[in-house]
Amino acid sequence: MPRSLTFGAIEGGGTKFVCGIGTSPDDLETTIFPTTTPDETLGQCLAFFRENSRQIDALGIGCFGPVDLNRNSPTFGSITTTPKPAWAGTNVVAFFQDALGIPIGFDTDVNGAALGEGRWGAASGLDAFVYFTIGTGIGAGVIIDGKPVHGLVHPEVGHLRIPRDTAEKNFPGTCPFHGDCLEGVAAGPAIAARWECDPATLQPDHEAWRLEANYLAAAVMNVVLTVSPKRVILGGGVMEQTQLFPLVRESLRDQLNGYIAQPQFEDGLDNFIVPPGLGARAGILGALVLAKNAID
Repeated sequence: MPRSLTFGAIEGGGTKFVCGIGTSPDDLETTIFPTTTPDETLGQCLAFFRENSRQIDALGIGCFGPVDLNRNSPTFGSITTTPKPAWAGTNVVAFFQDALGIPIGFDTDVNGAALGEGRWGAASGLDAFVYFTIGTGIGAGVIIDGKPVHGLVHPEVGHLRIPRDTAEKNFPGTCPFHGDCLEGVAAGPAIAARWECDPATLQPDHEAWRLEANYLAAAVMNVVLTVSPKRVILGGGVMEQTQLFPLVRESLRDQLNGYIAQPQFEDGLDNFIVPPGLGARAGILGALVLAKNAID
């Protein structure tokens, strides 16, 4: 009998790389390496796969970006304009392709996480949804017809321009490219800069969370009106402040002002705006889906 296929998975983030080997969520073995230099970090990942007793048949990589997803491009598989020191121009796919010679599935980290949620998590059974991660940065995986949206590049929802709260016109935002885009006013570093403290120390009823919810709801409204998802998943470290979920739902309802007349919008949005079903495993399990898709 032929052996069953075994897959490698990488969730490549700005602070850590998670590597895994397995066939499903049930047997996925993982390890974590800090994100340092490209040579050191990618080398540690490669050693993990080479030294593991299980041979992998394909590799899936969900990587921080922006990244080049155009398979006809000479720089396909590369990280492009990231502010992460030394990583701009790193061709992640070529590194592993040259070393392992196996099929590789590649996408953004948030698209990968979205695929994981679609296969095993909070969007299981849905063909159109959006997965946000709100943490050190903000990104979103947009899934339509069961596939991540790609185009000229890939959706960069974290850099949407959204209306500024009139009470904080003097806050310039923290995005190094755009100042007060969504990421610049609502990512973790923006909360820290605005309130001059670690956001985790802010009390659940602090005014910071109402402001944060209004900004996130504005972003959700934009994707509701443009790509018409059937569900929106809000993940990432900032959303560990669970008091944000009812605040975002309330603010989205107010901002839409009755414009979308669908049953999902008549129950308090509890089943429309939801936390990830896979928690912190969404990214690495999404990379497992990318590996499977590289062979399928």
